[in-house]
Amino acid sequence: MRARQAALPVLAVAAALVALWYAGAVALNWQVVAEGRARGGMPPDAWQTLAGTMSFARPLLPAPHQVAEEVWRTAFATPLTSRRSLLLHAWITLEAALAGLAIGVAAGVLVAAAIVHVRALQRSLMPWIIASQAIPVLALAPIVIVALGTLGLEGLLPKAIIAAYLCFFPVTIAMAKGLEAADPLARDLMRTYSASRAQVFWKLRLPASLPFLFASLKVAAAASVVGAIVAELPTGAQAGLGARLLAGSYFGQPLQIWAALVAAAVLSASLFGVLAATERLVARRMGMRA
Repeated sequence: MRARQAALPVLAVAAALVALWYAGAVALNWQVVAEGRARGGMPPDAWQTLAGTMSFARPLLPAPHQVAEEVWRTAFATPLTSRRSLLLHAWITLEAALAGLAIGVAAGVLVAAAIVHVRALQRSLMPWIIASQAIPVLALAPIVIVALGTLGLEGLLPKAIIAAYLCFFPVTIAMAKGLEAADPLARDLMRTYSASRAQVFWKLRLPASLPFLFASLKVAAAASVVGAIVAELPTGAQAGLGARLLAGSYFGQPLQIWAALVAAAVLSASLFGVLAATERLVARRMGMRA
């Protein structure tokens, strides 16, 4: 019953979005379809024009069922080894996203721990961490990829570094806050028992920071997919969701573009779901309310 009650609002919003999507497809494609019918010598017909907006080969905005058909065709009706396989491209992007997420989380946790234990770093390093986010990733990606390419580093690593760049900031800020969230009375008690800094960190600070860490991980997971896709754009990559977006743009294939966008959304949602399930499991093991 609770699951049904929780699902109803989500389904209602989804239905409203789909209805708006169909309305937008009709509005944006109507003029193009009507002009095409006029050039073909066909008489004006509202119903035929409406039907045309739902099946136009190169629509300005494809209808939801067209995108669903394209996703099914390229993901499940195409061999996985084919360069047209959406699953293959999604897996290549997912590899870079996961690698970038791992690098960004590791760097963020280490920097946050250093900031918490060395106060001078909080005053000197934190402003630079915040300022780094003012650099647009679209401008940074070509610079990083070209620089690493001159060093002979190509393929997965440059994309992972761009993804890590987007993951690093939310993890660092959240972990710095989380490591400071430990109860001051508990910290004083551990000092009374002559606990070392390492013992305070592992037994008190780190457990207290886990809710902050998982909250930042959910943000970083979505950002890692974005970073991996953006990193594929300036290289003219031959594989990955970024490559699918480029190819669809170059050859005027909007359905291909939208299918890649749907795949990216599914990847982000899947990573979010895995992290949410992991958070509940960890909270249950630690005796906290999930």
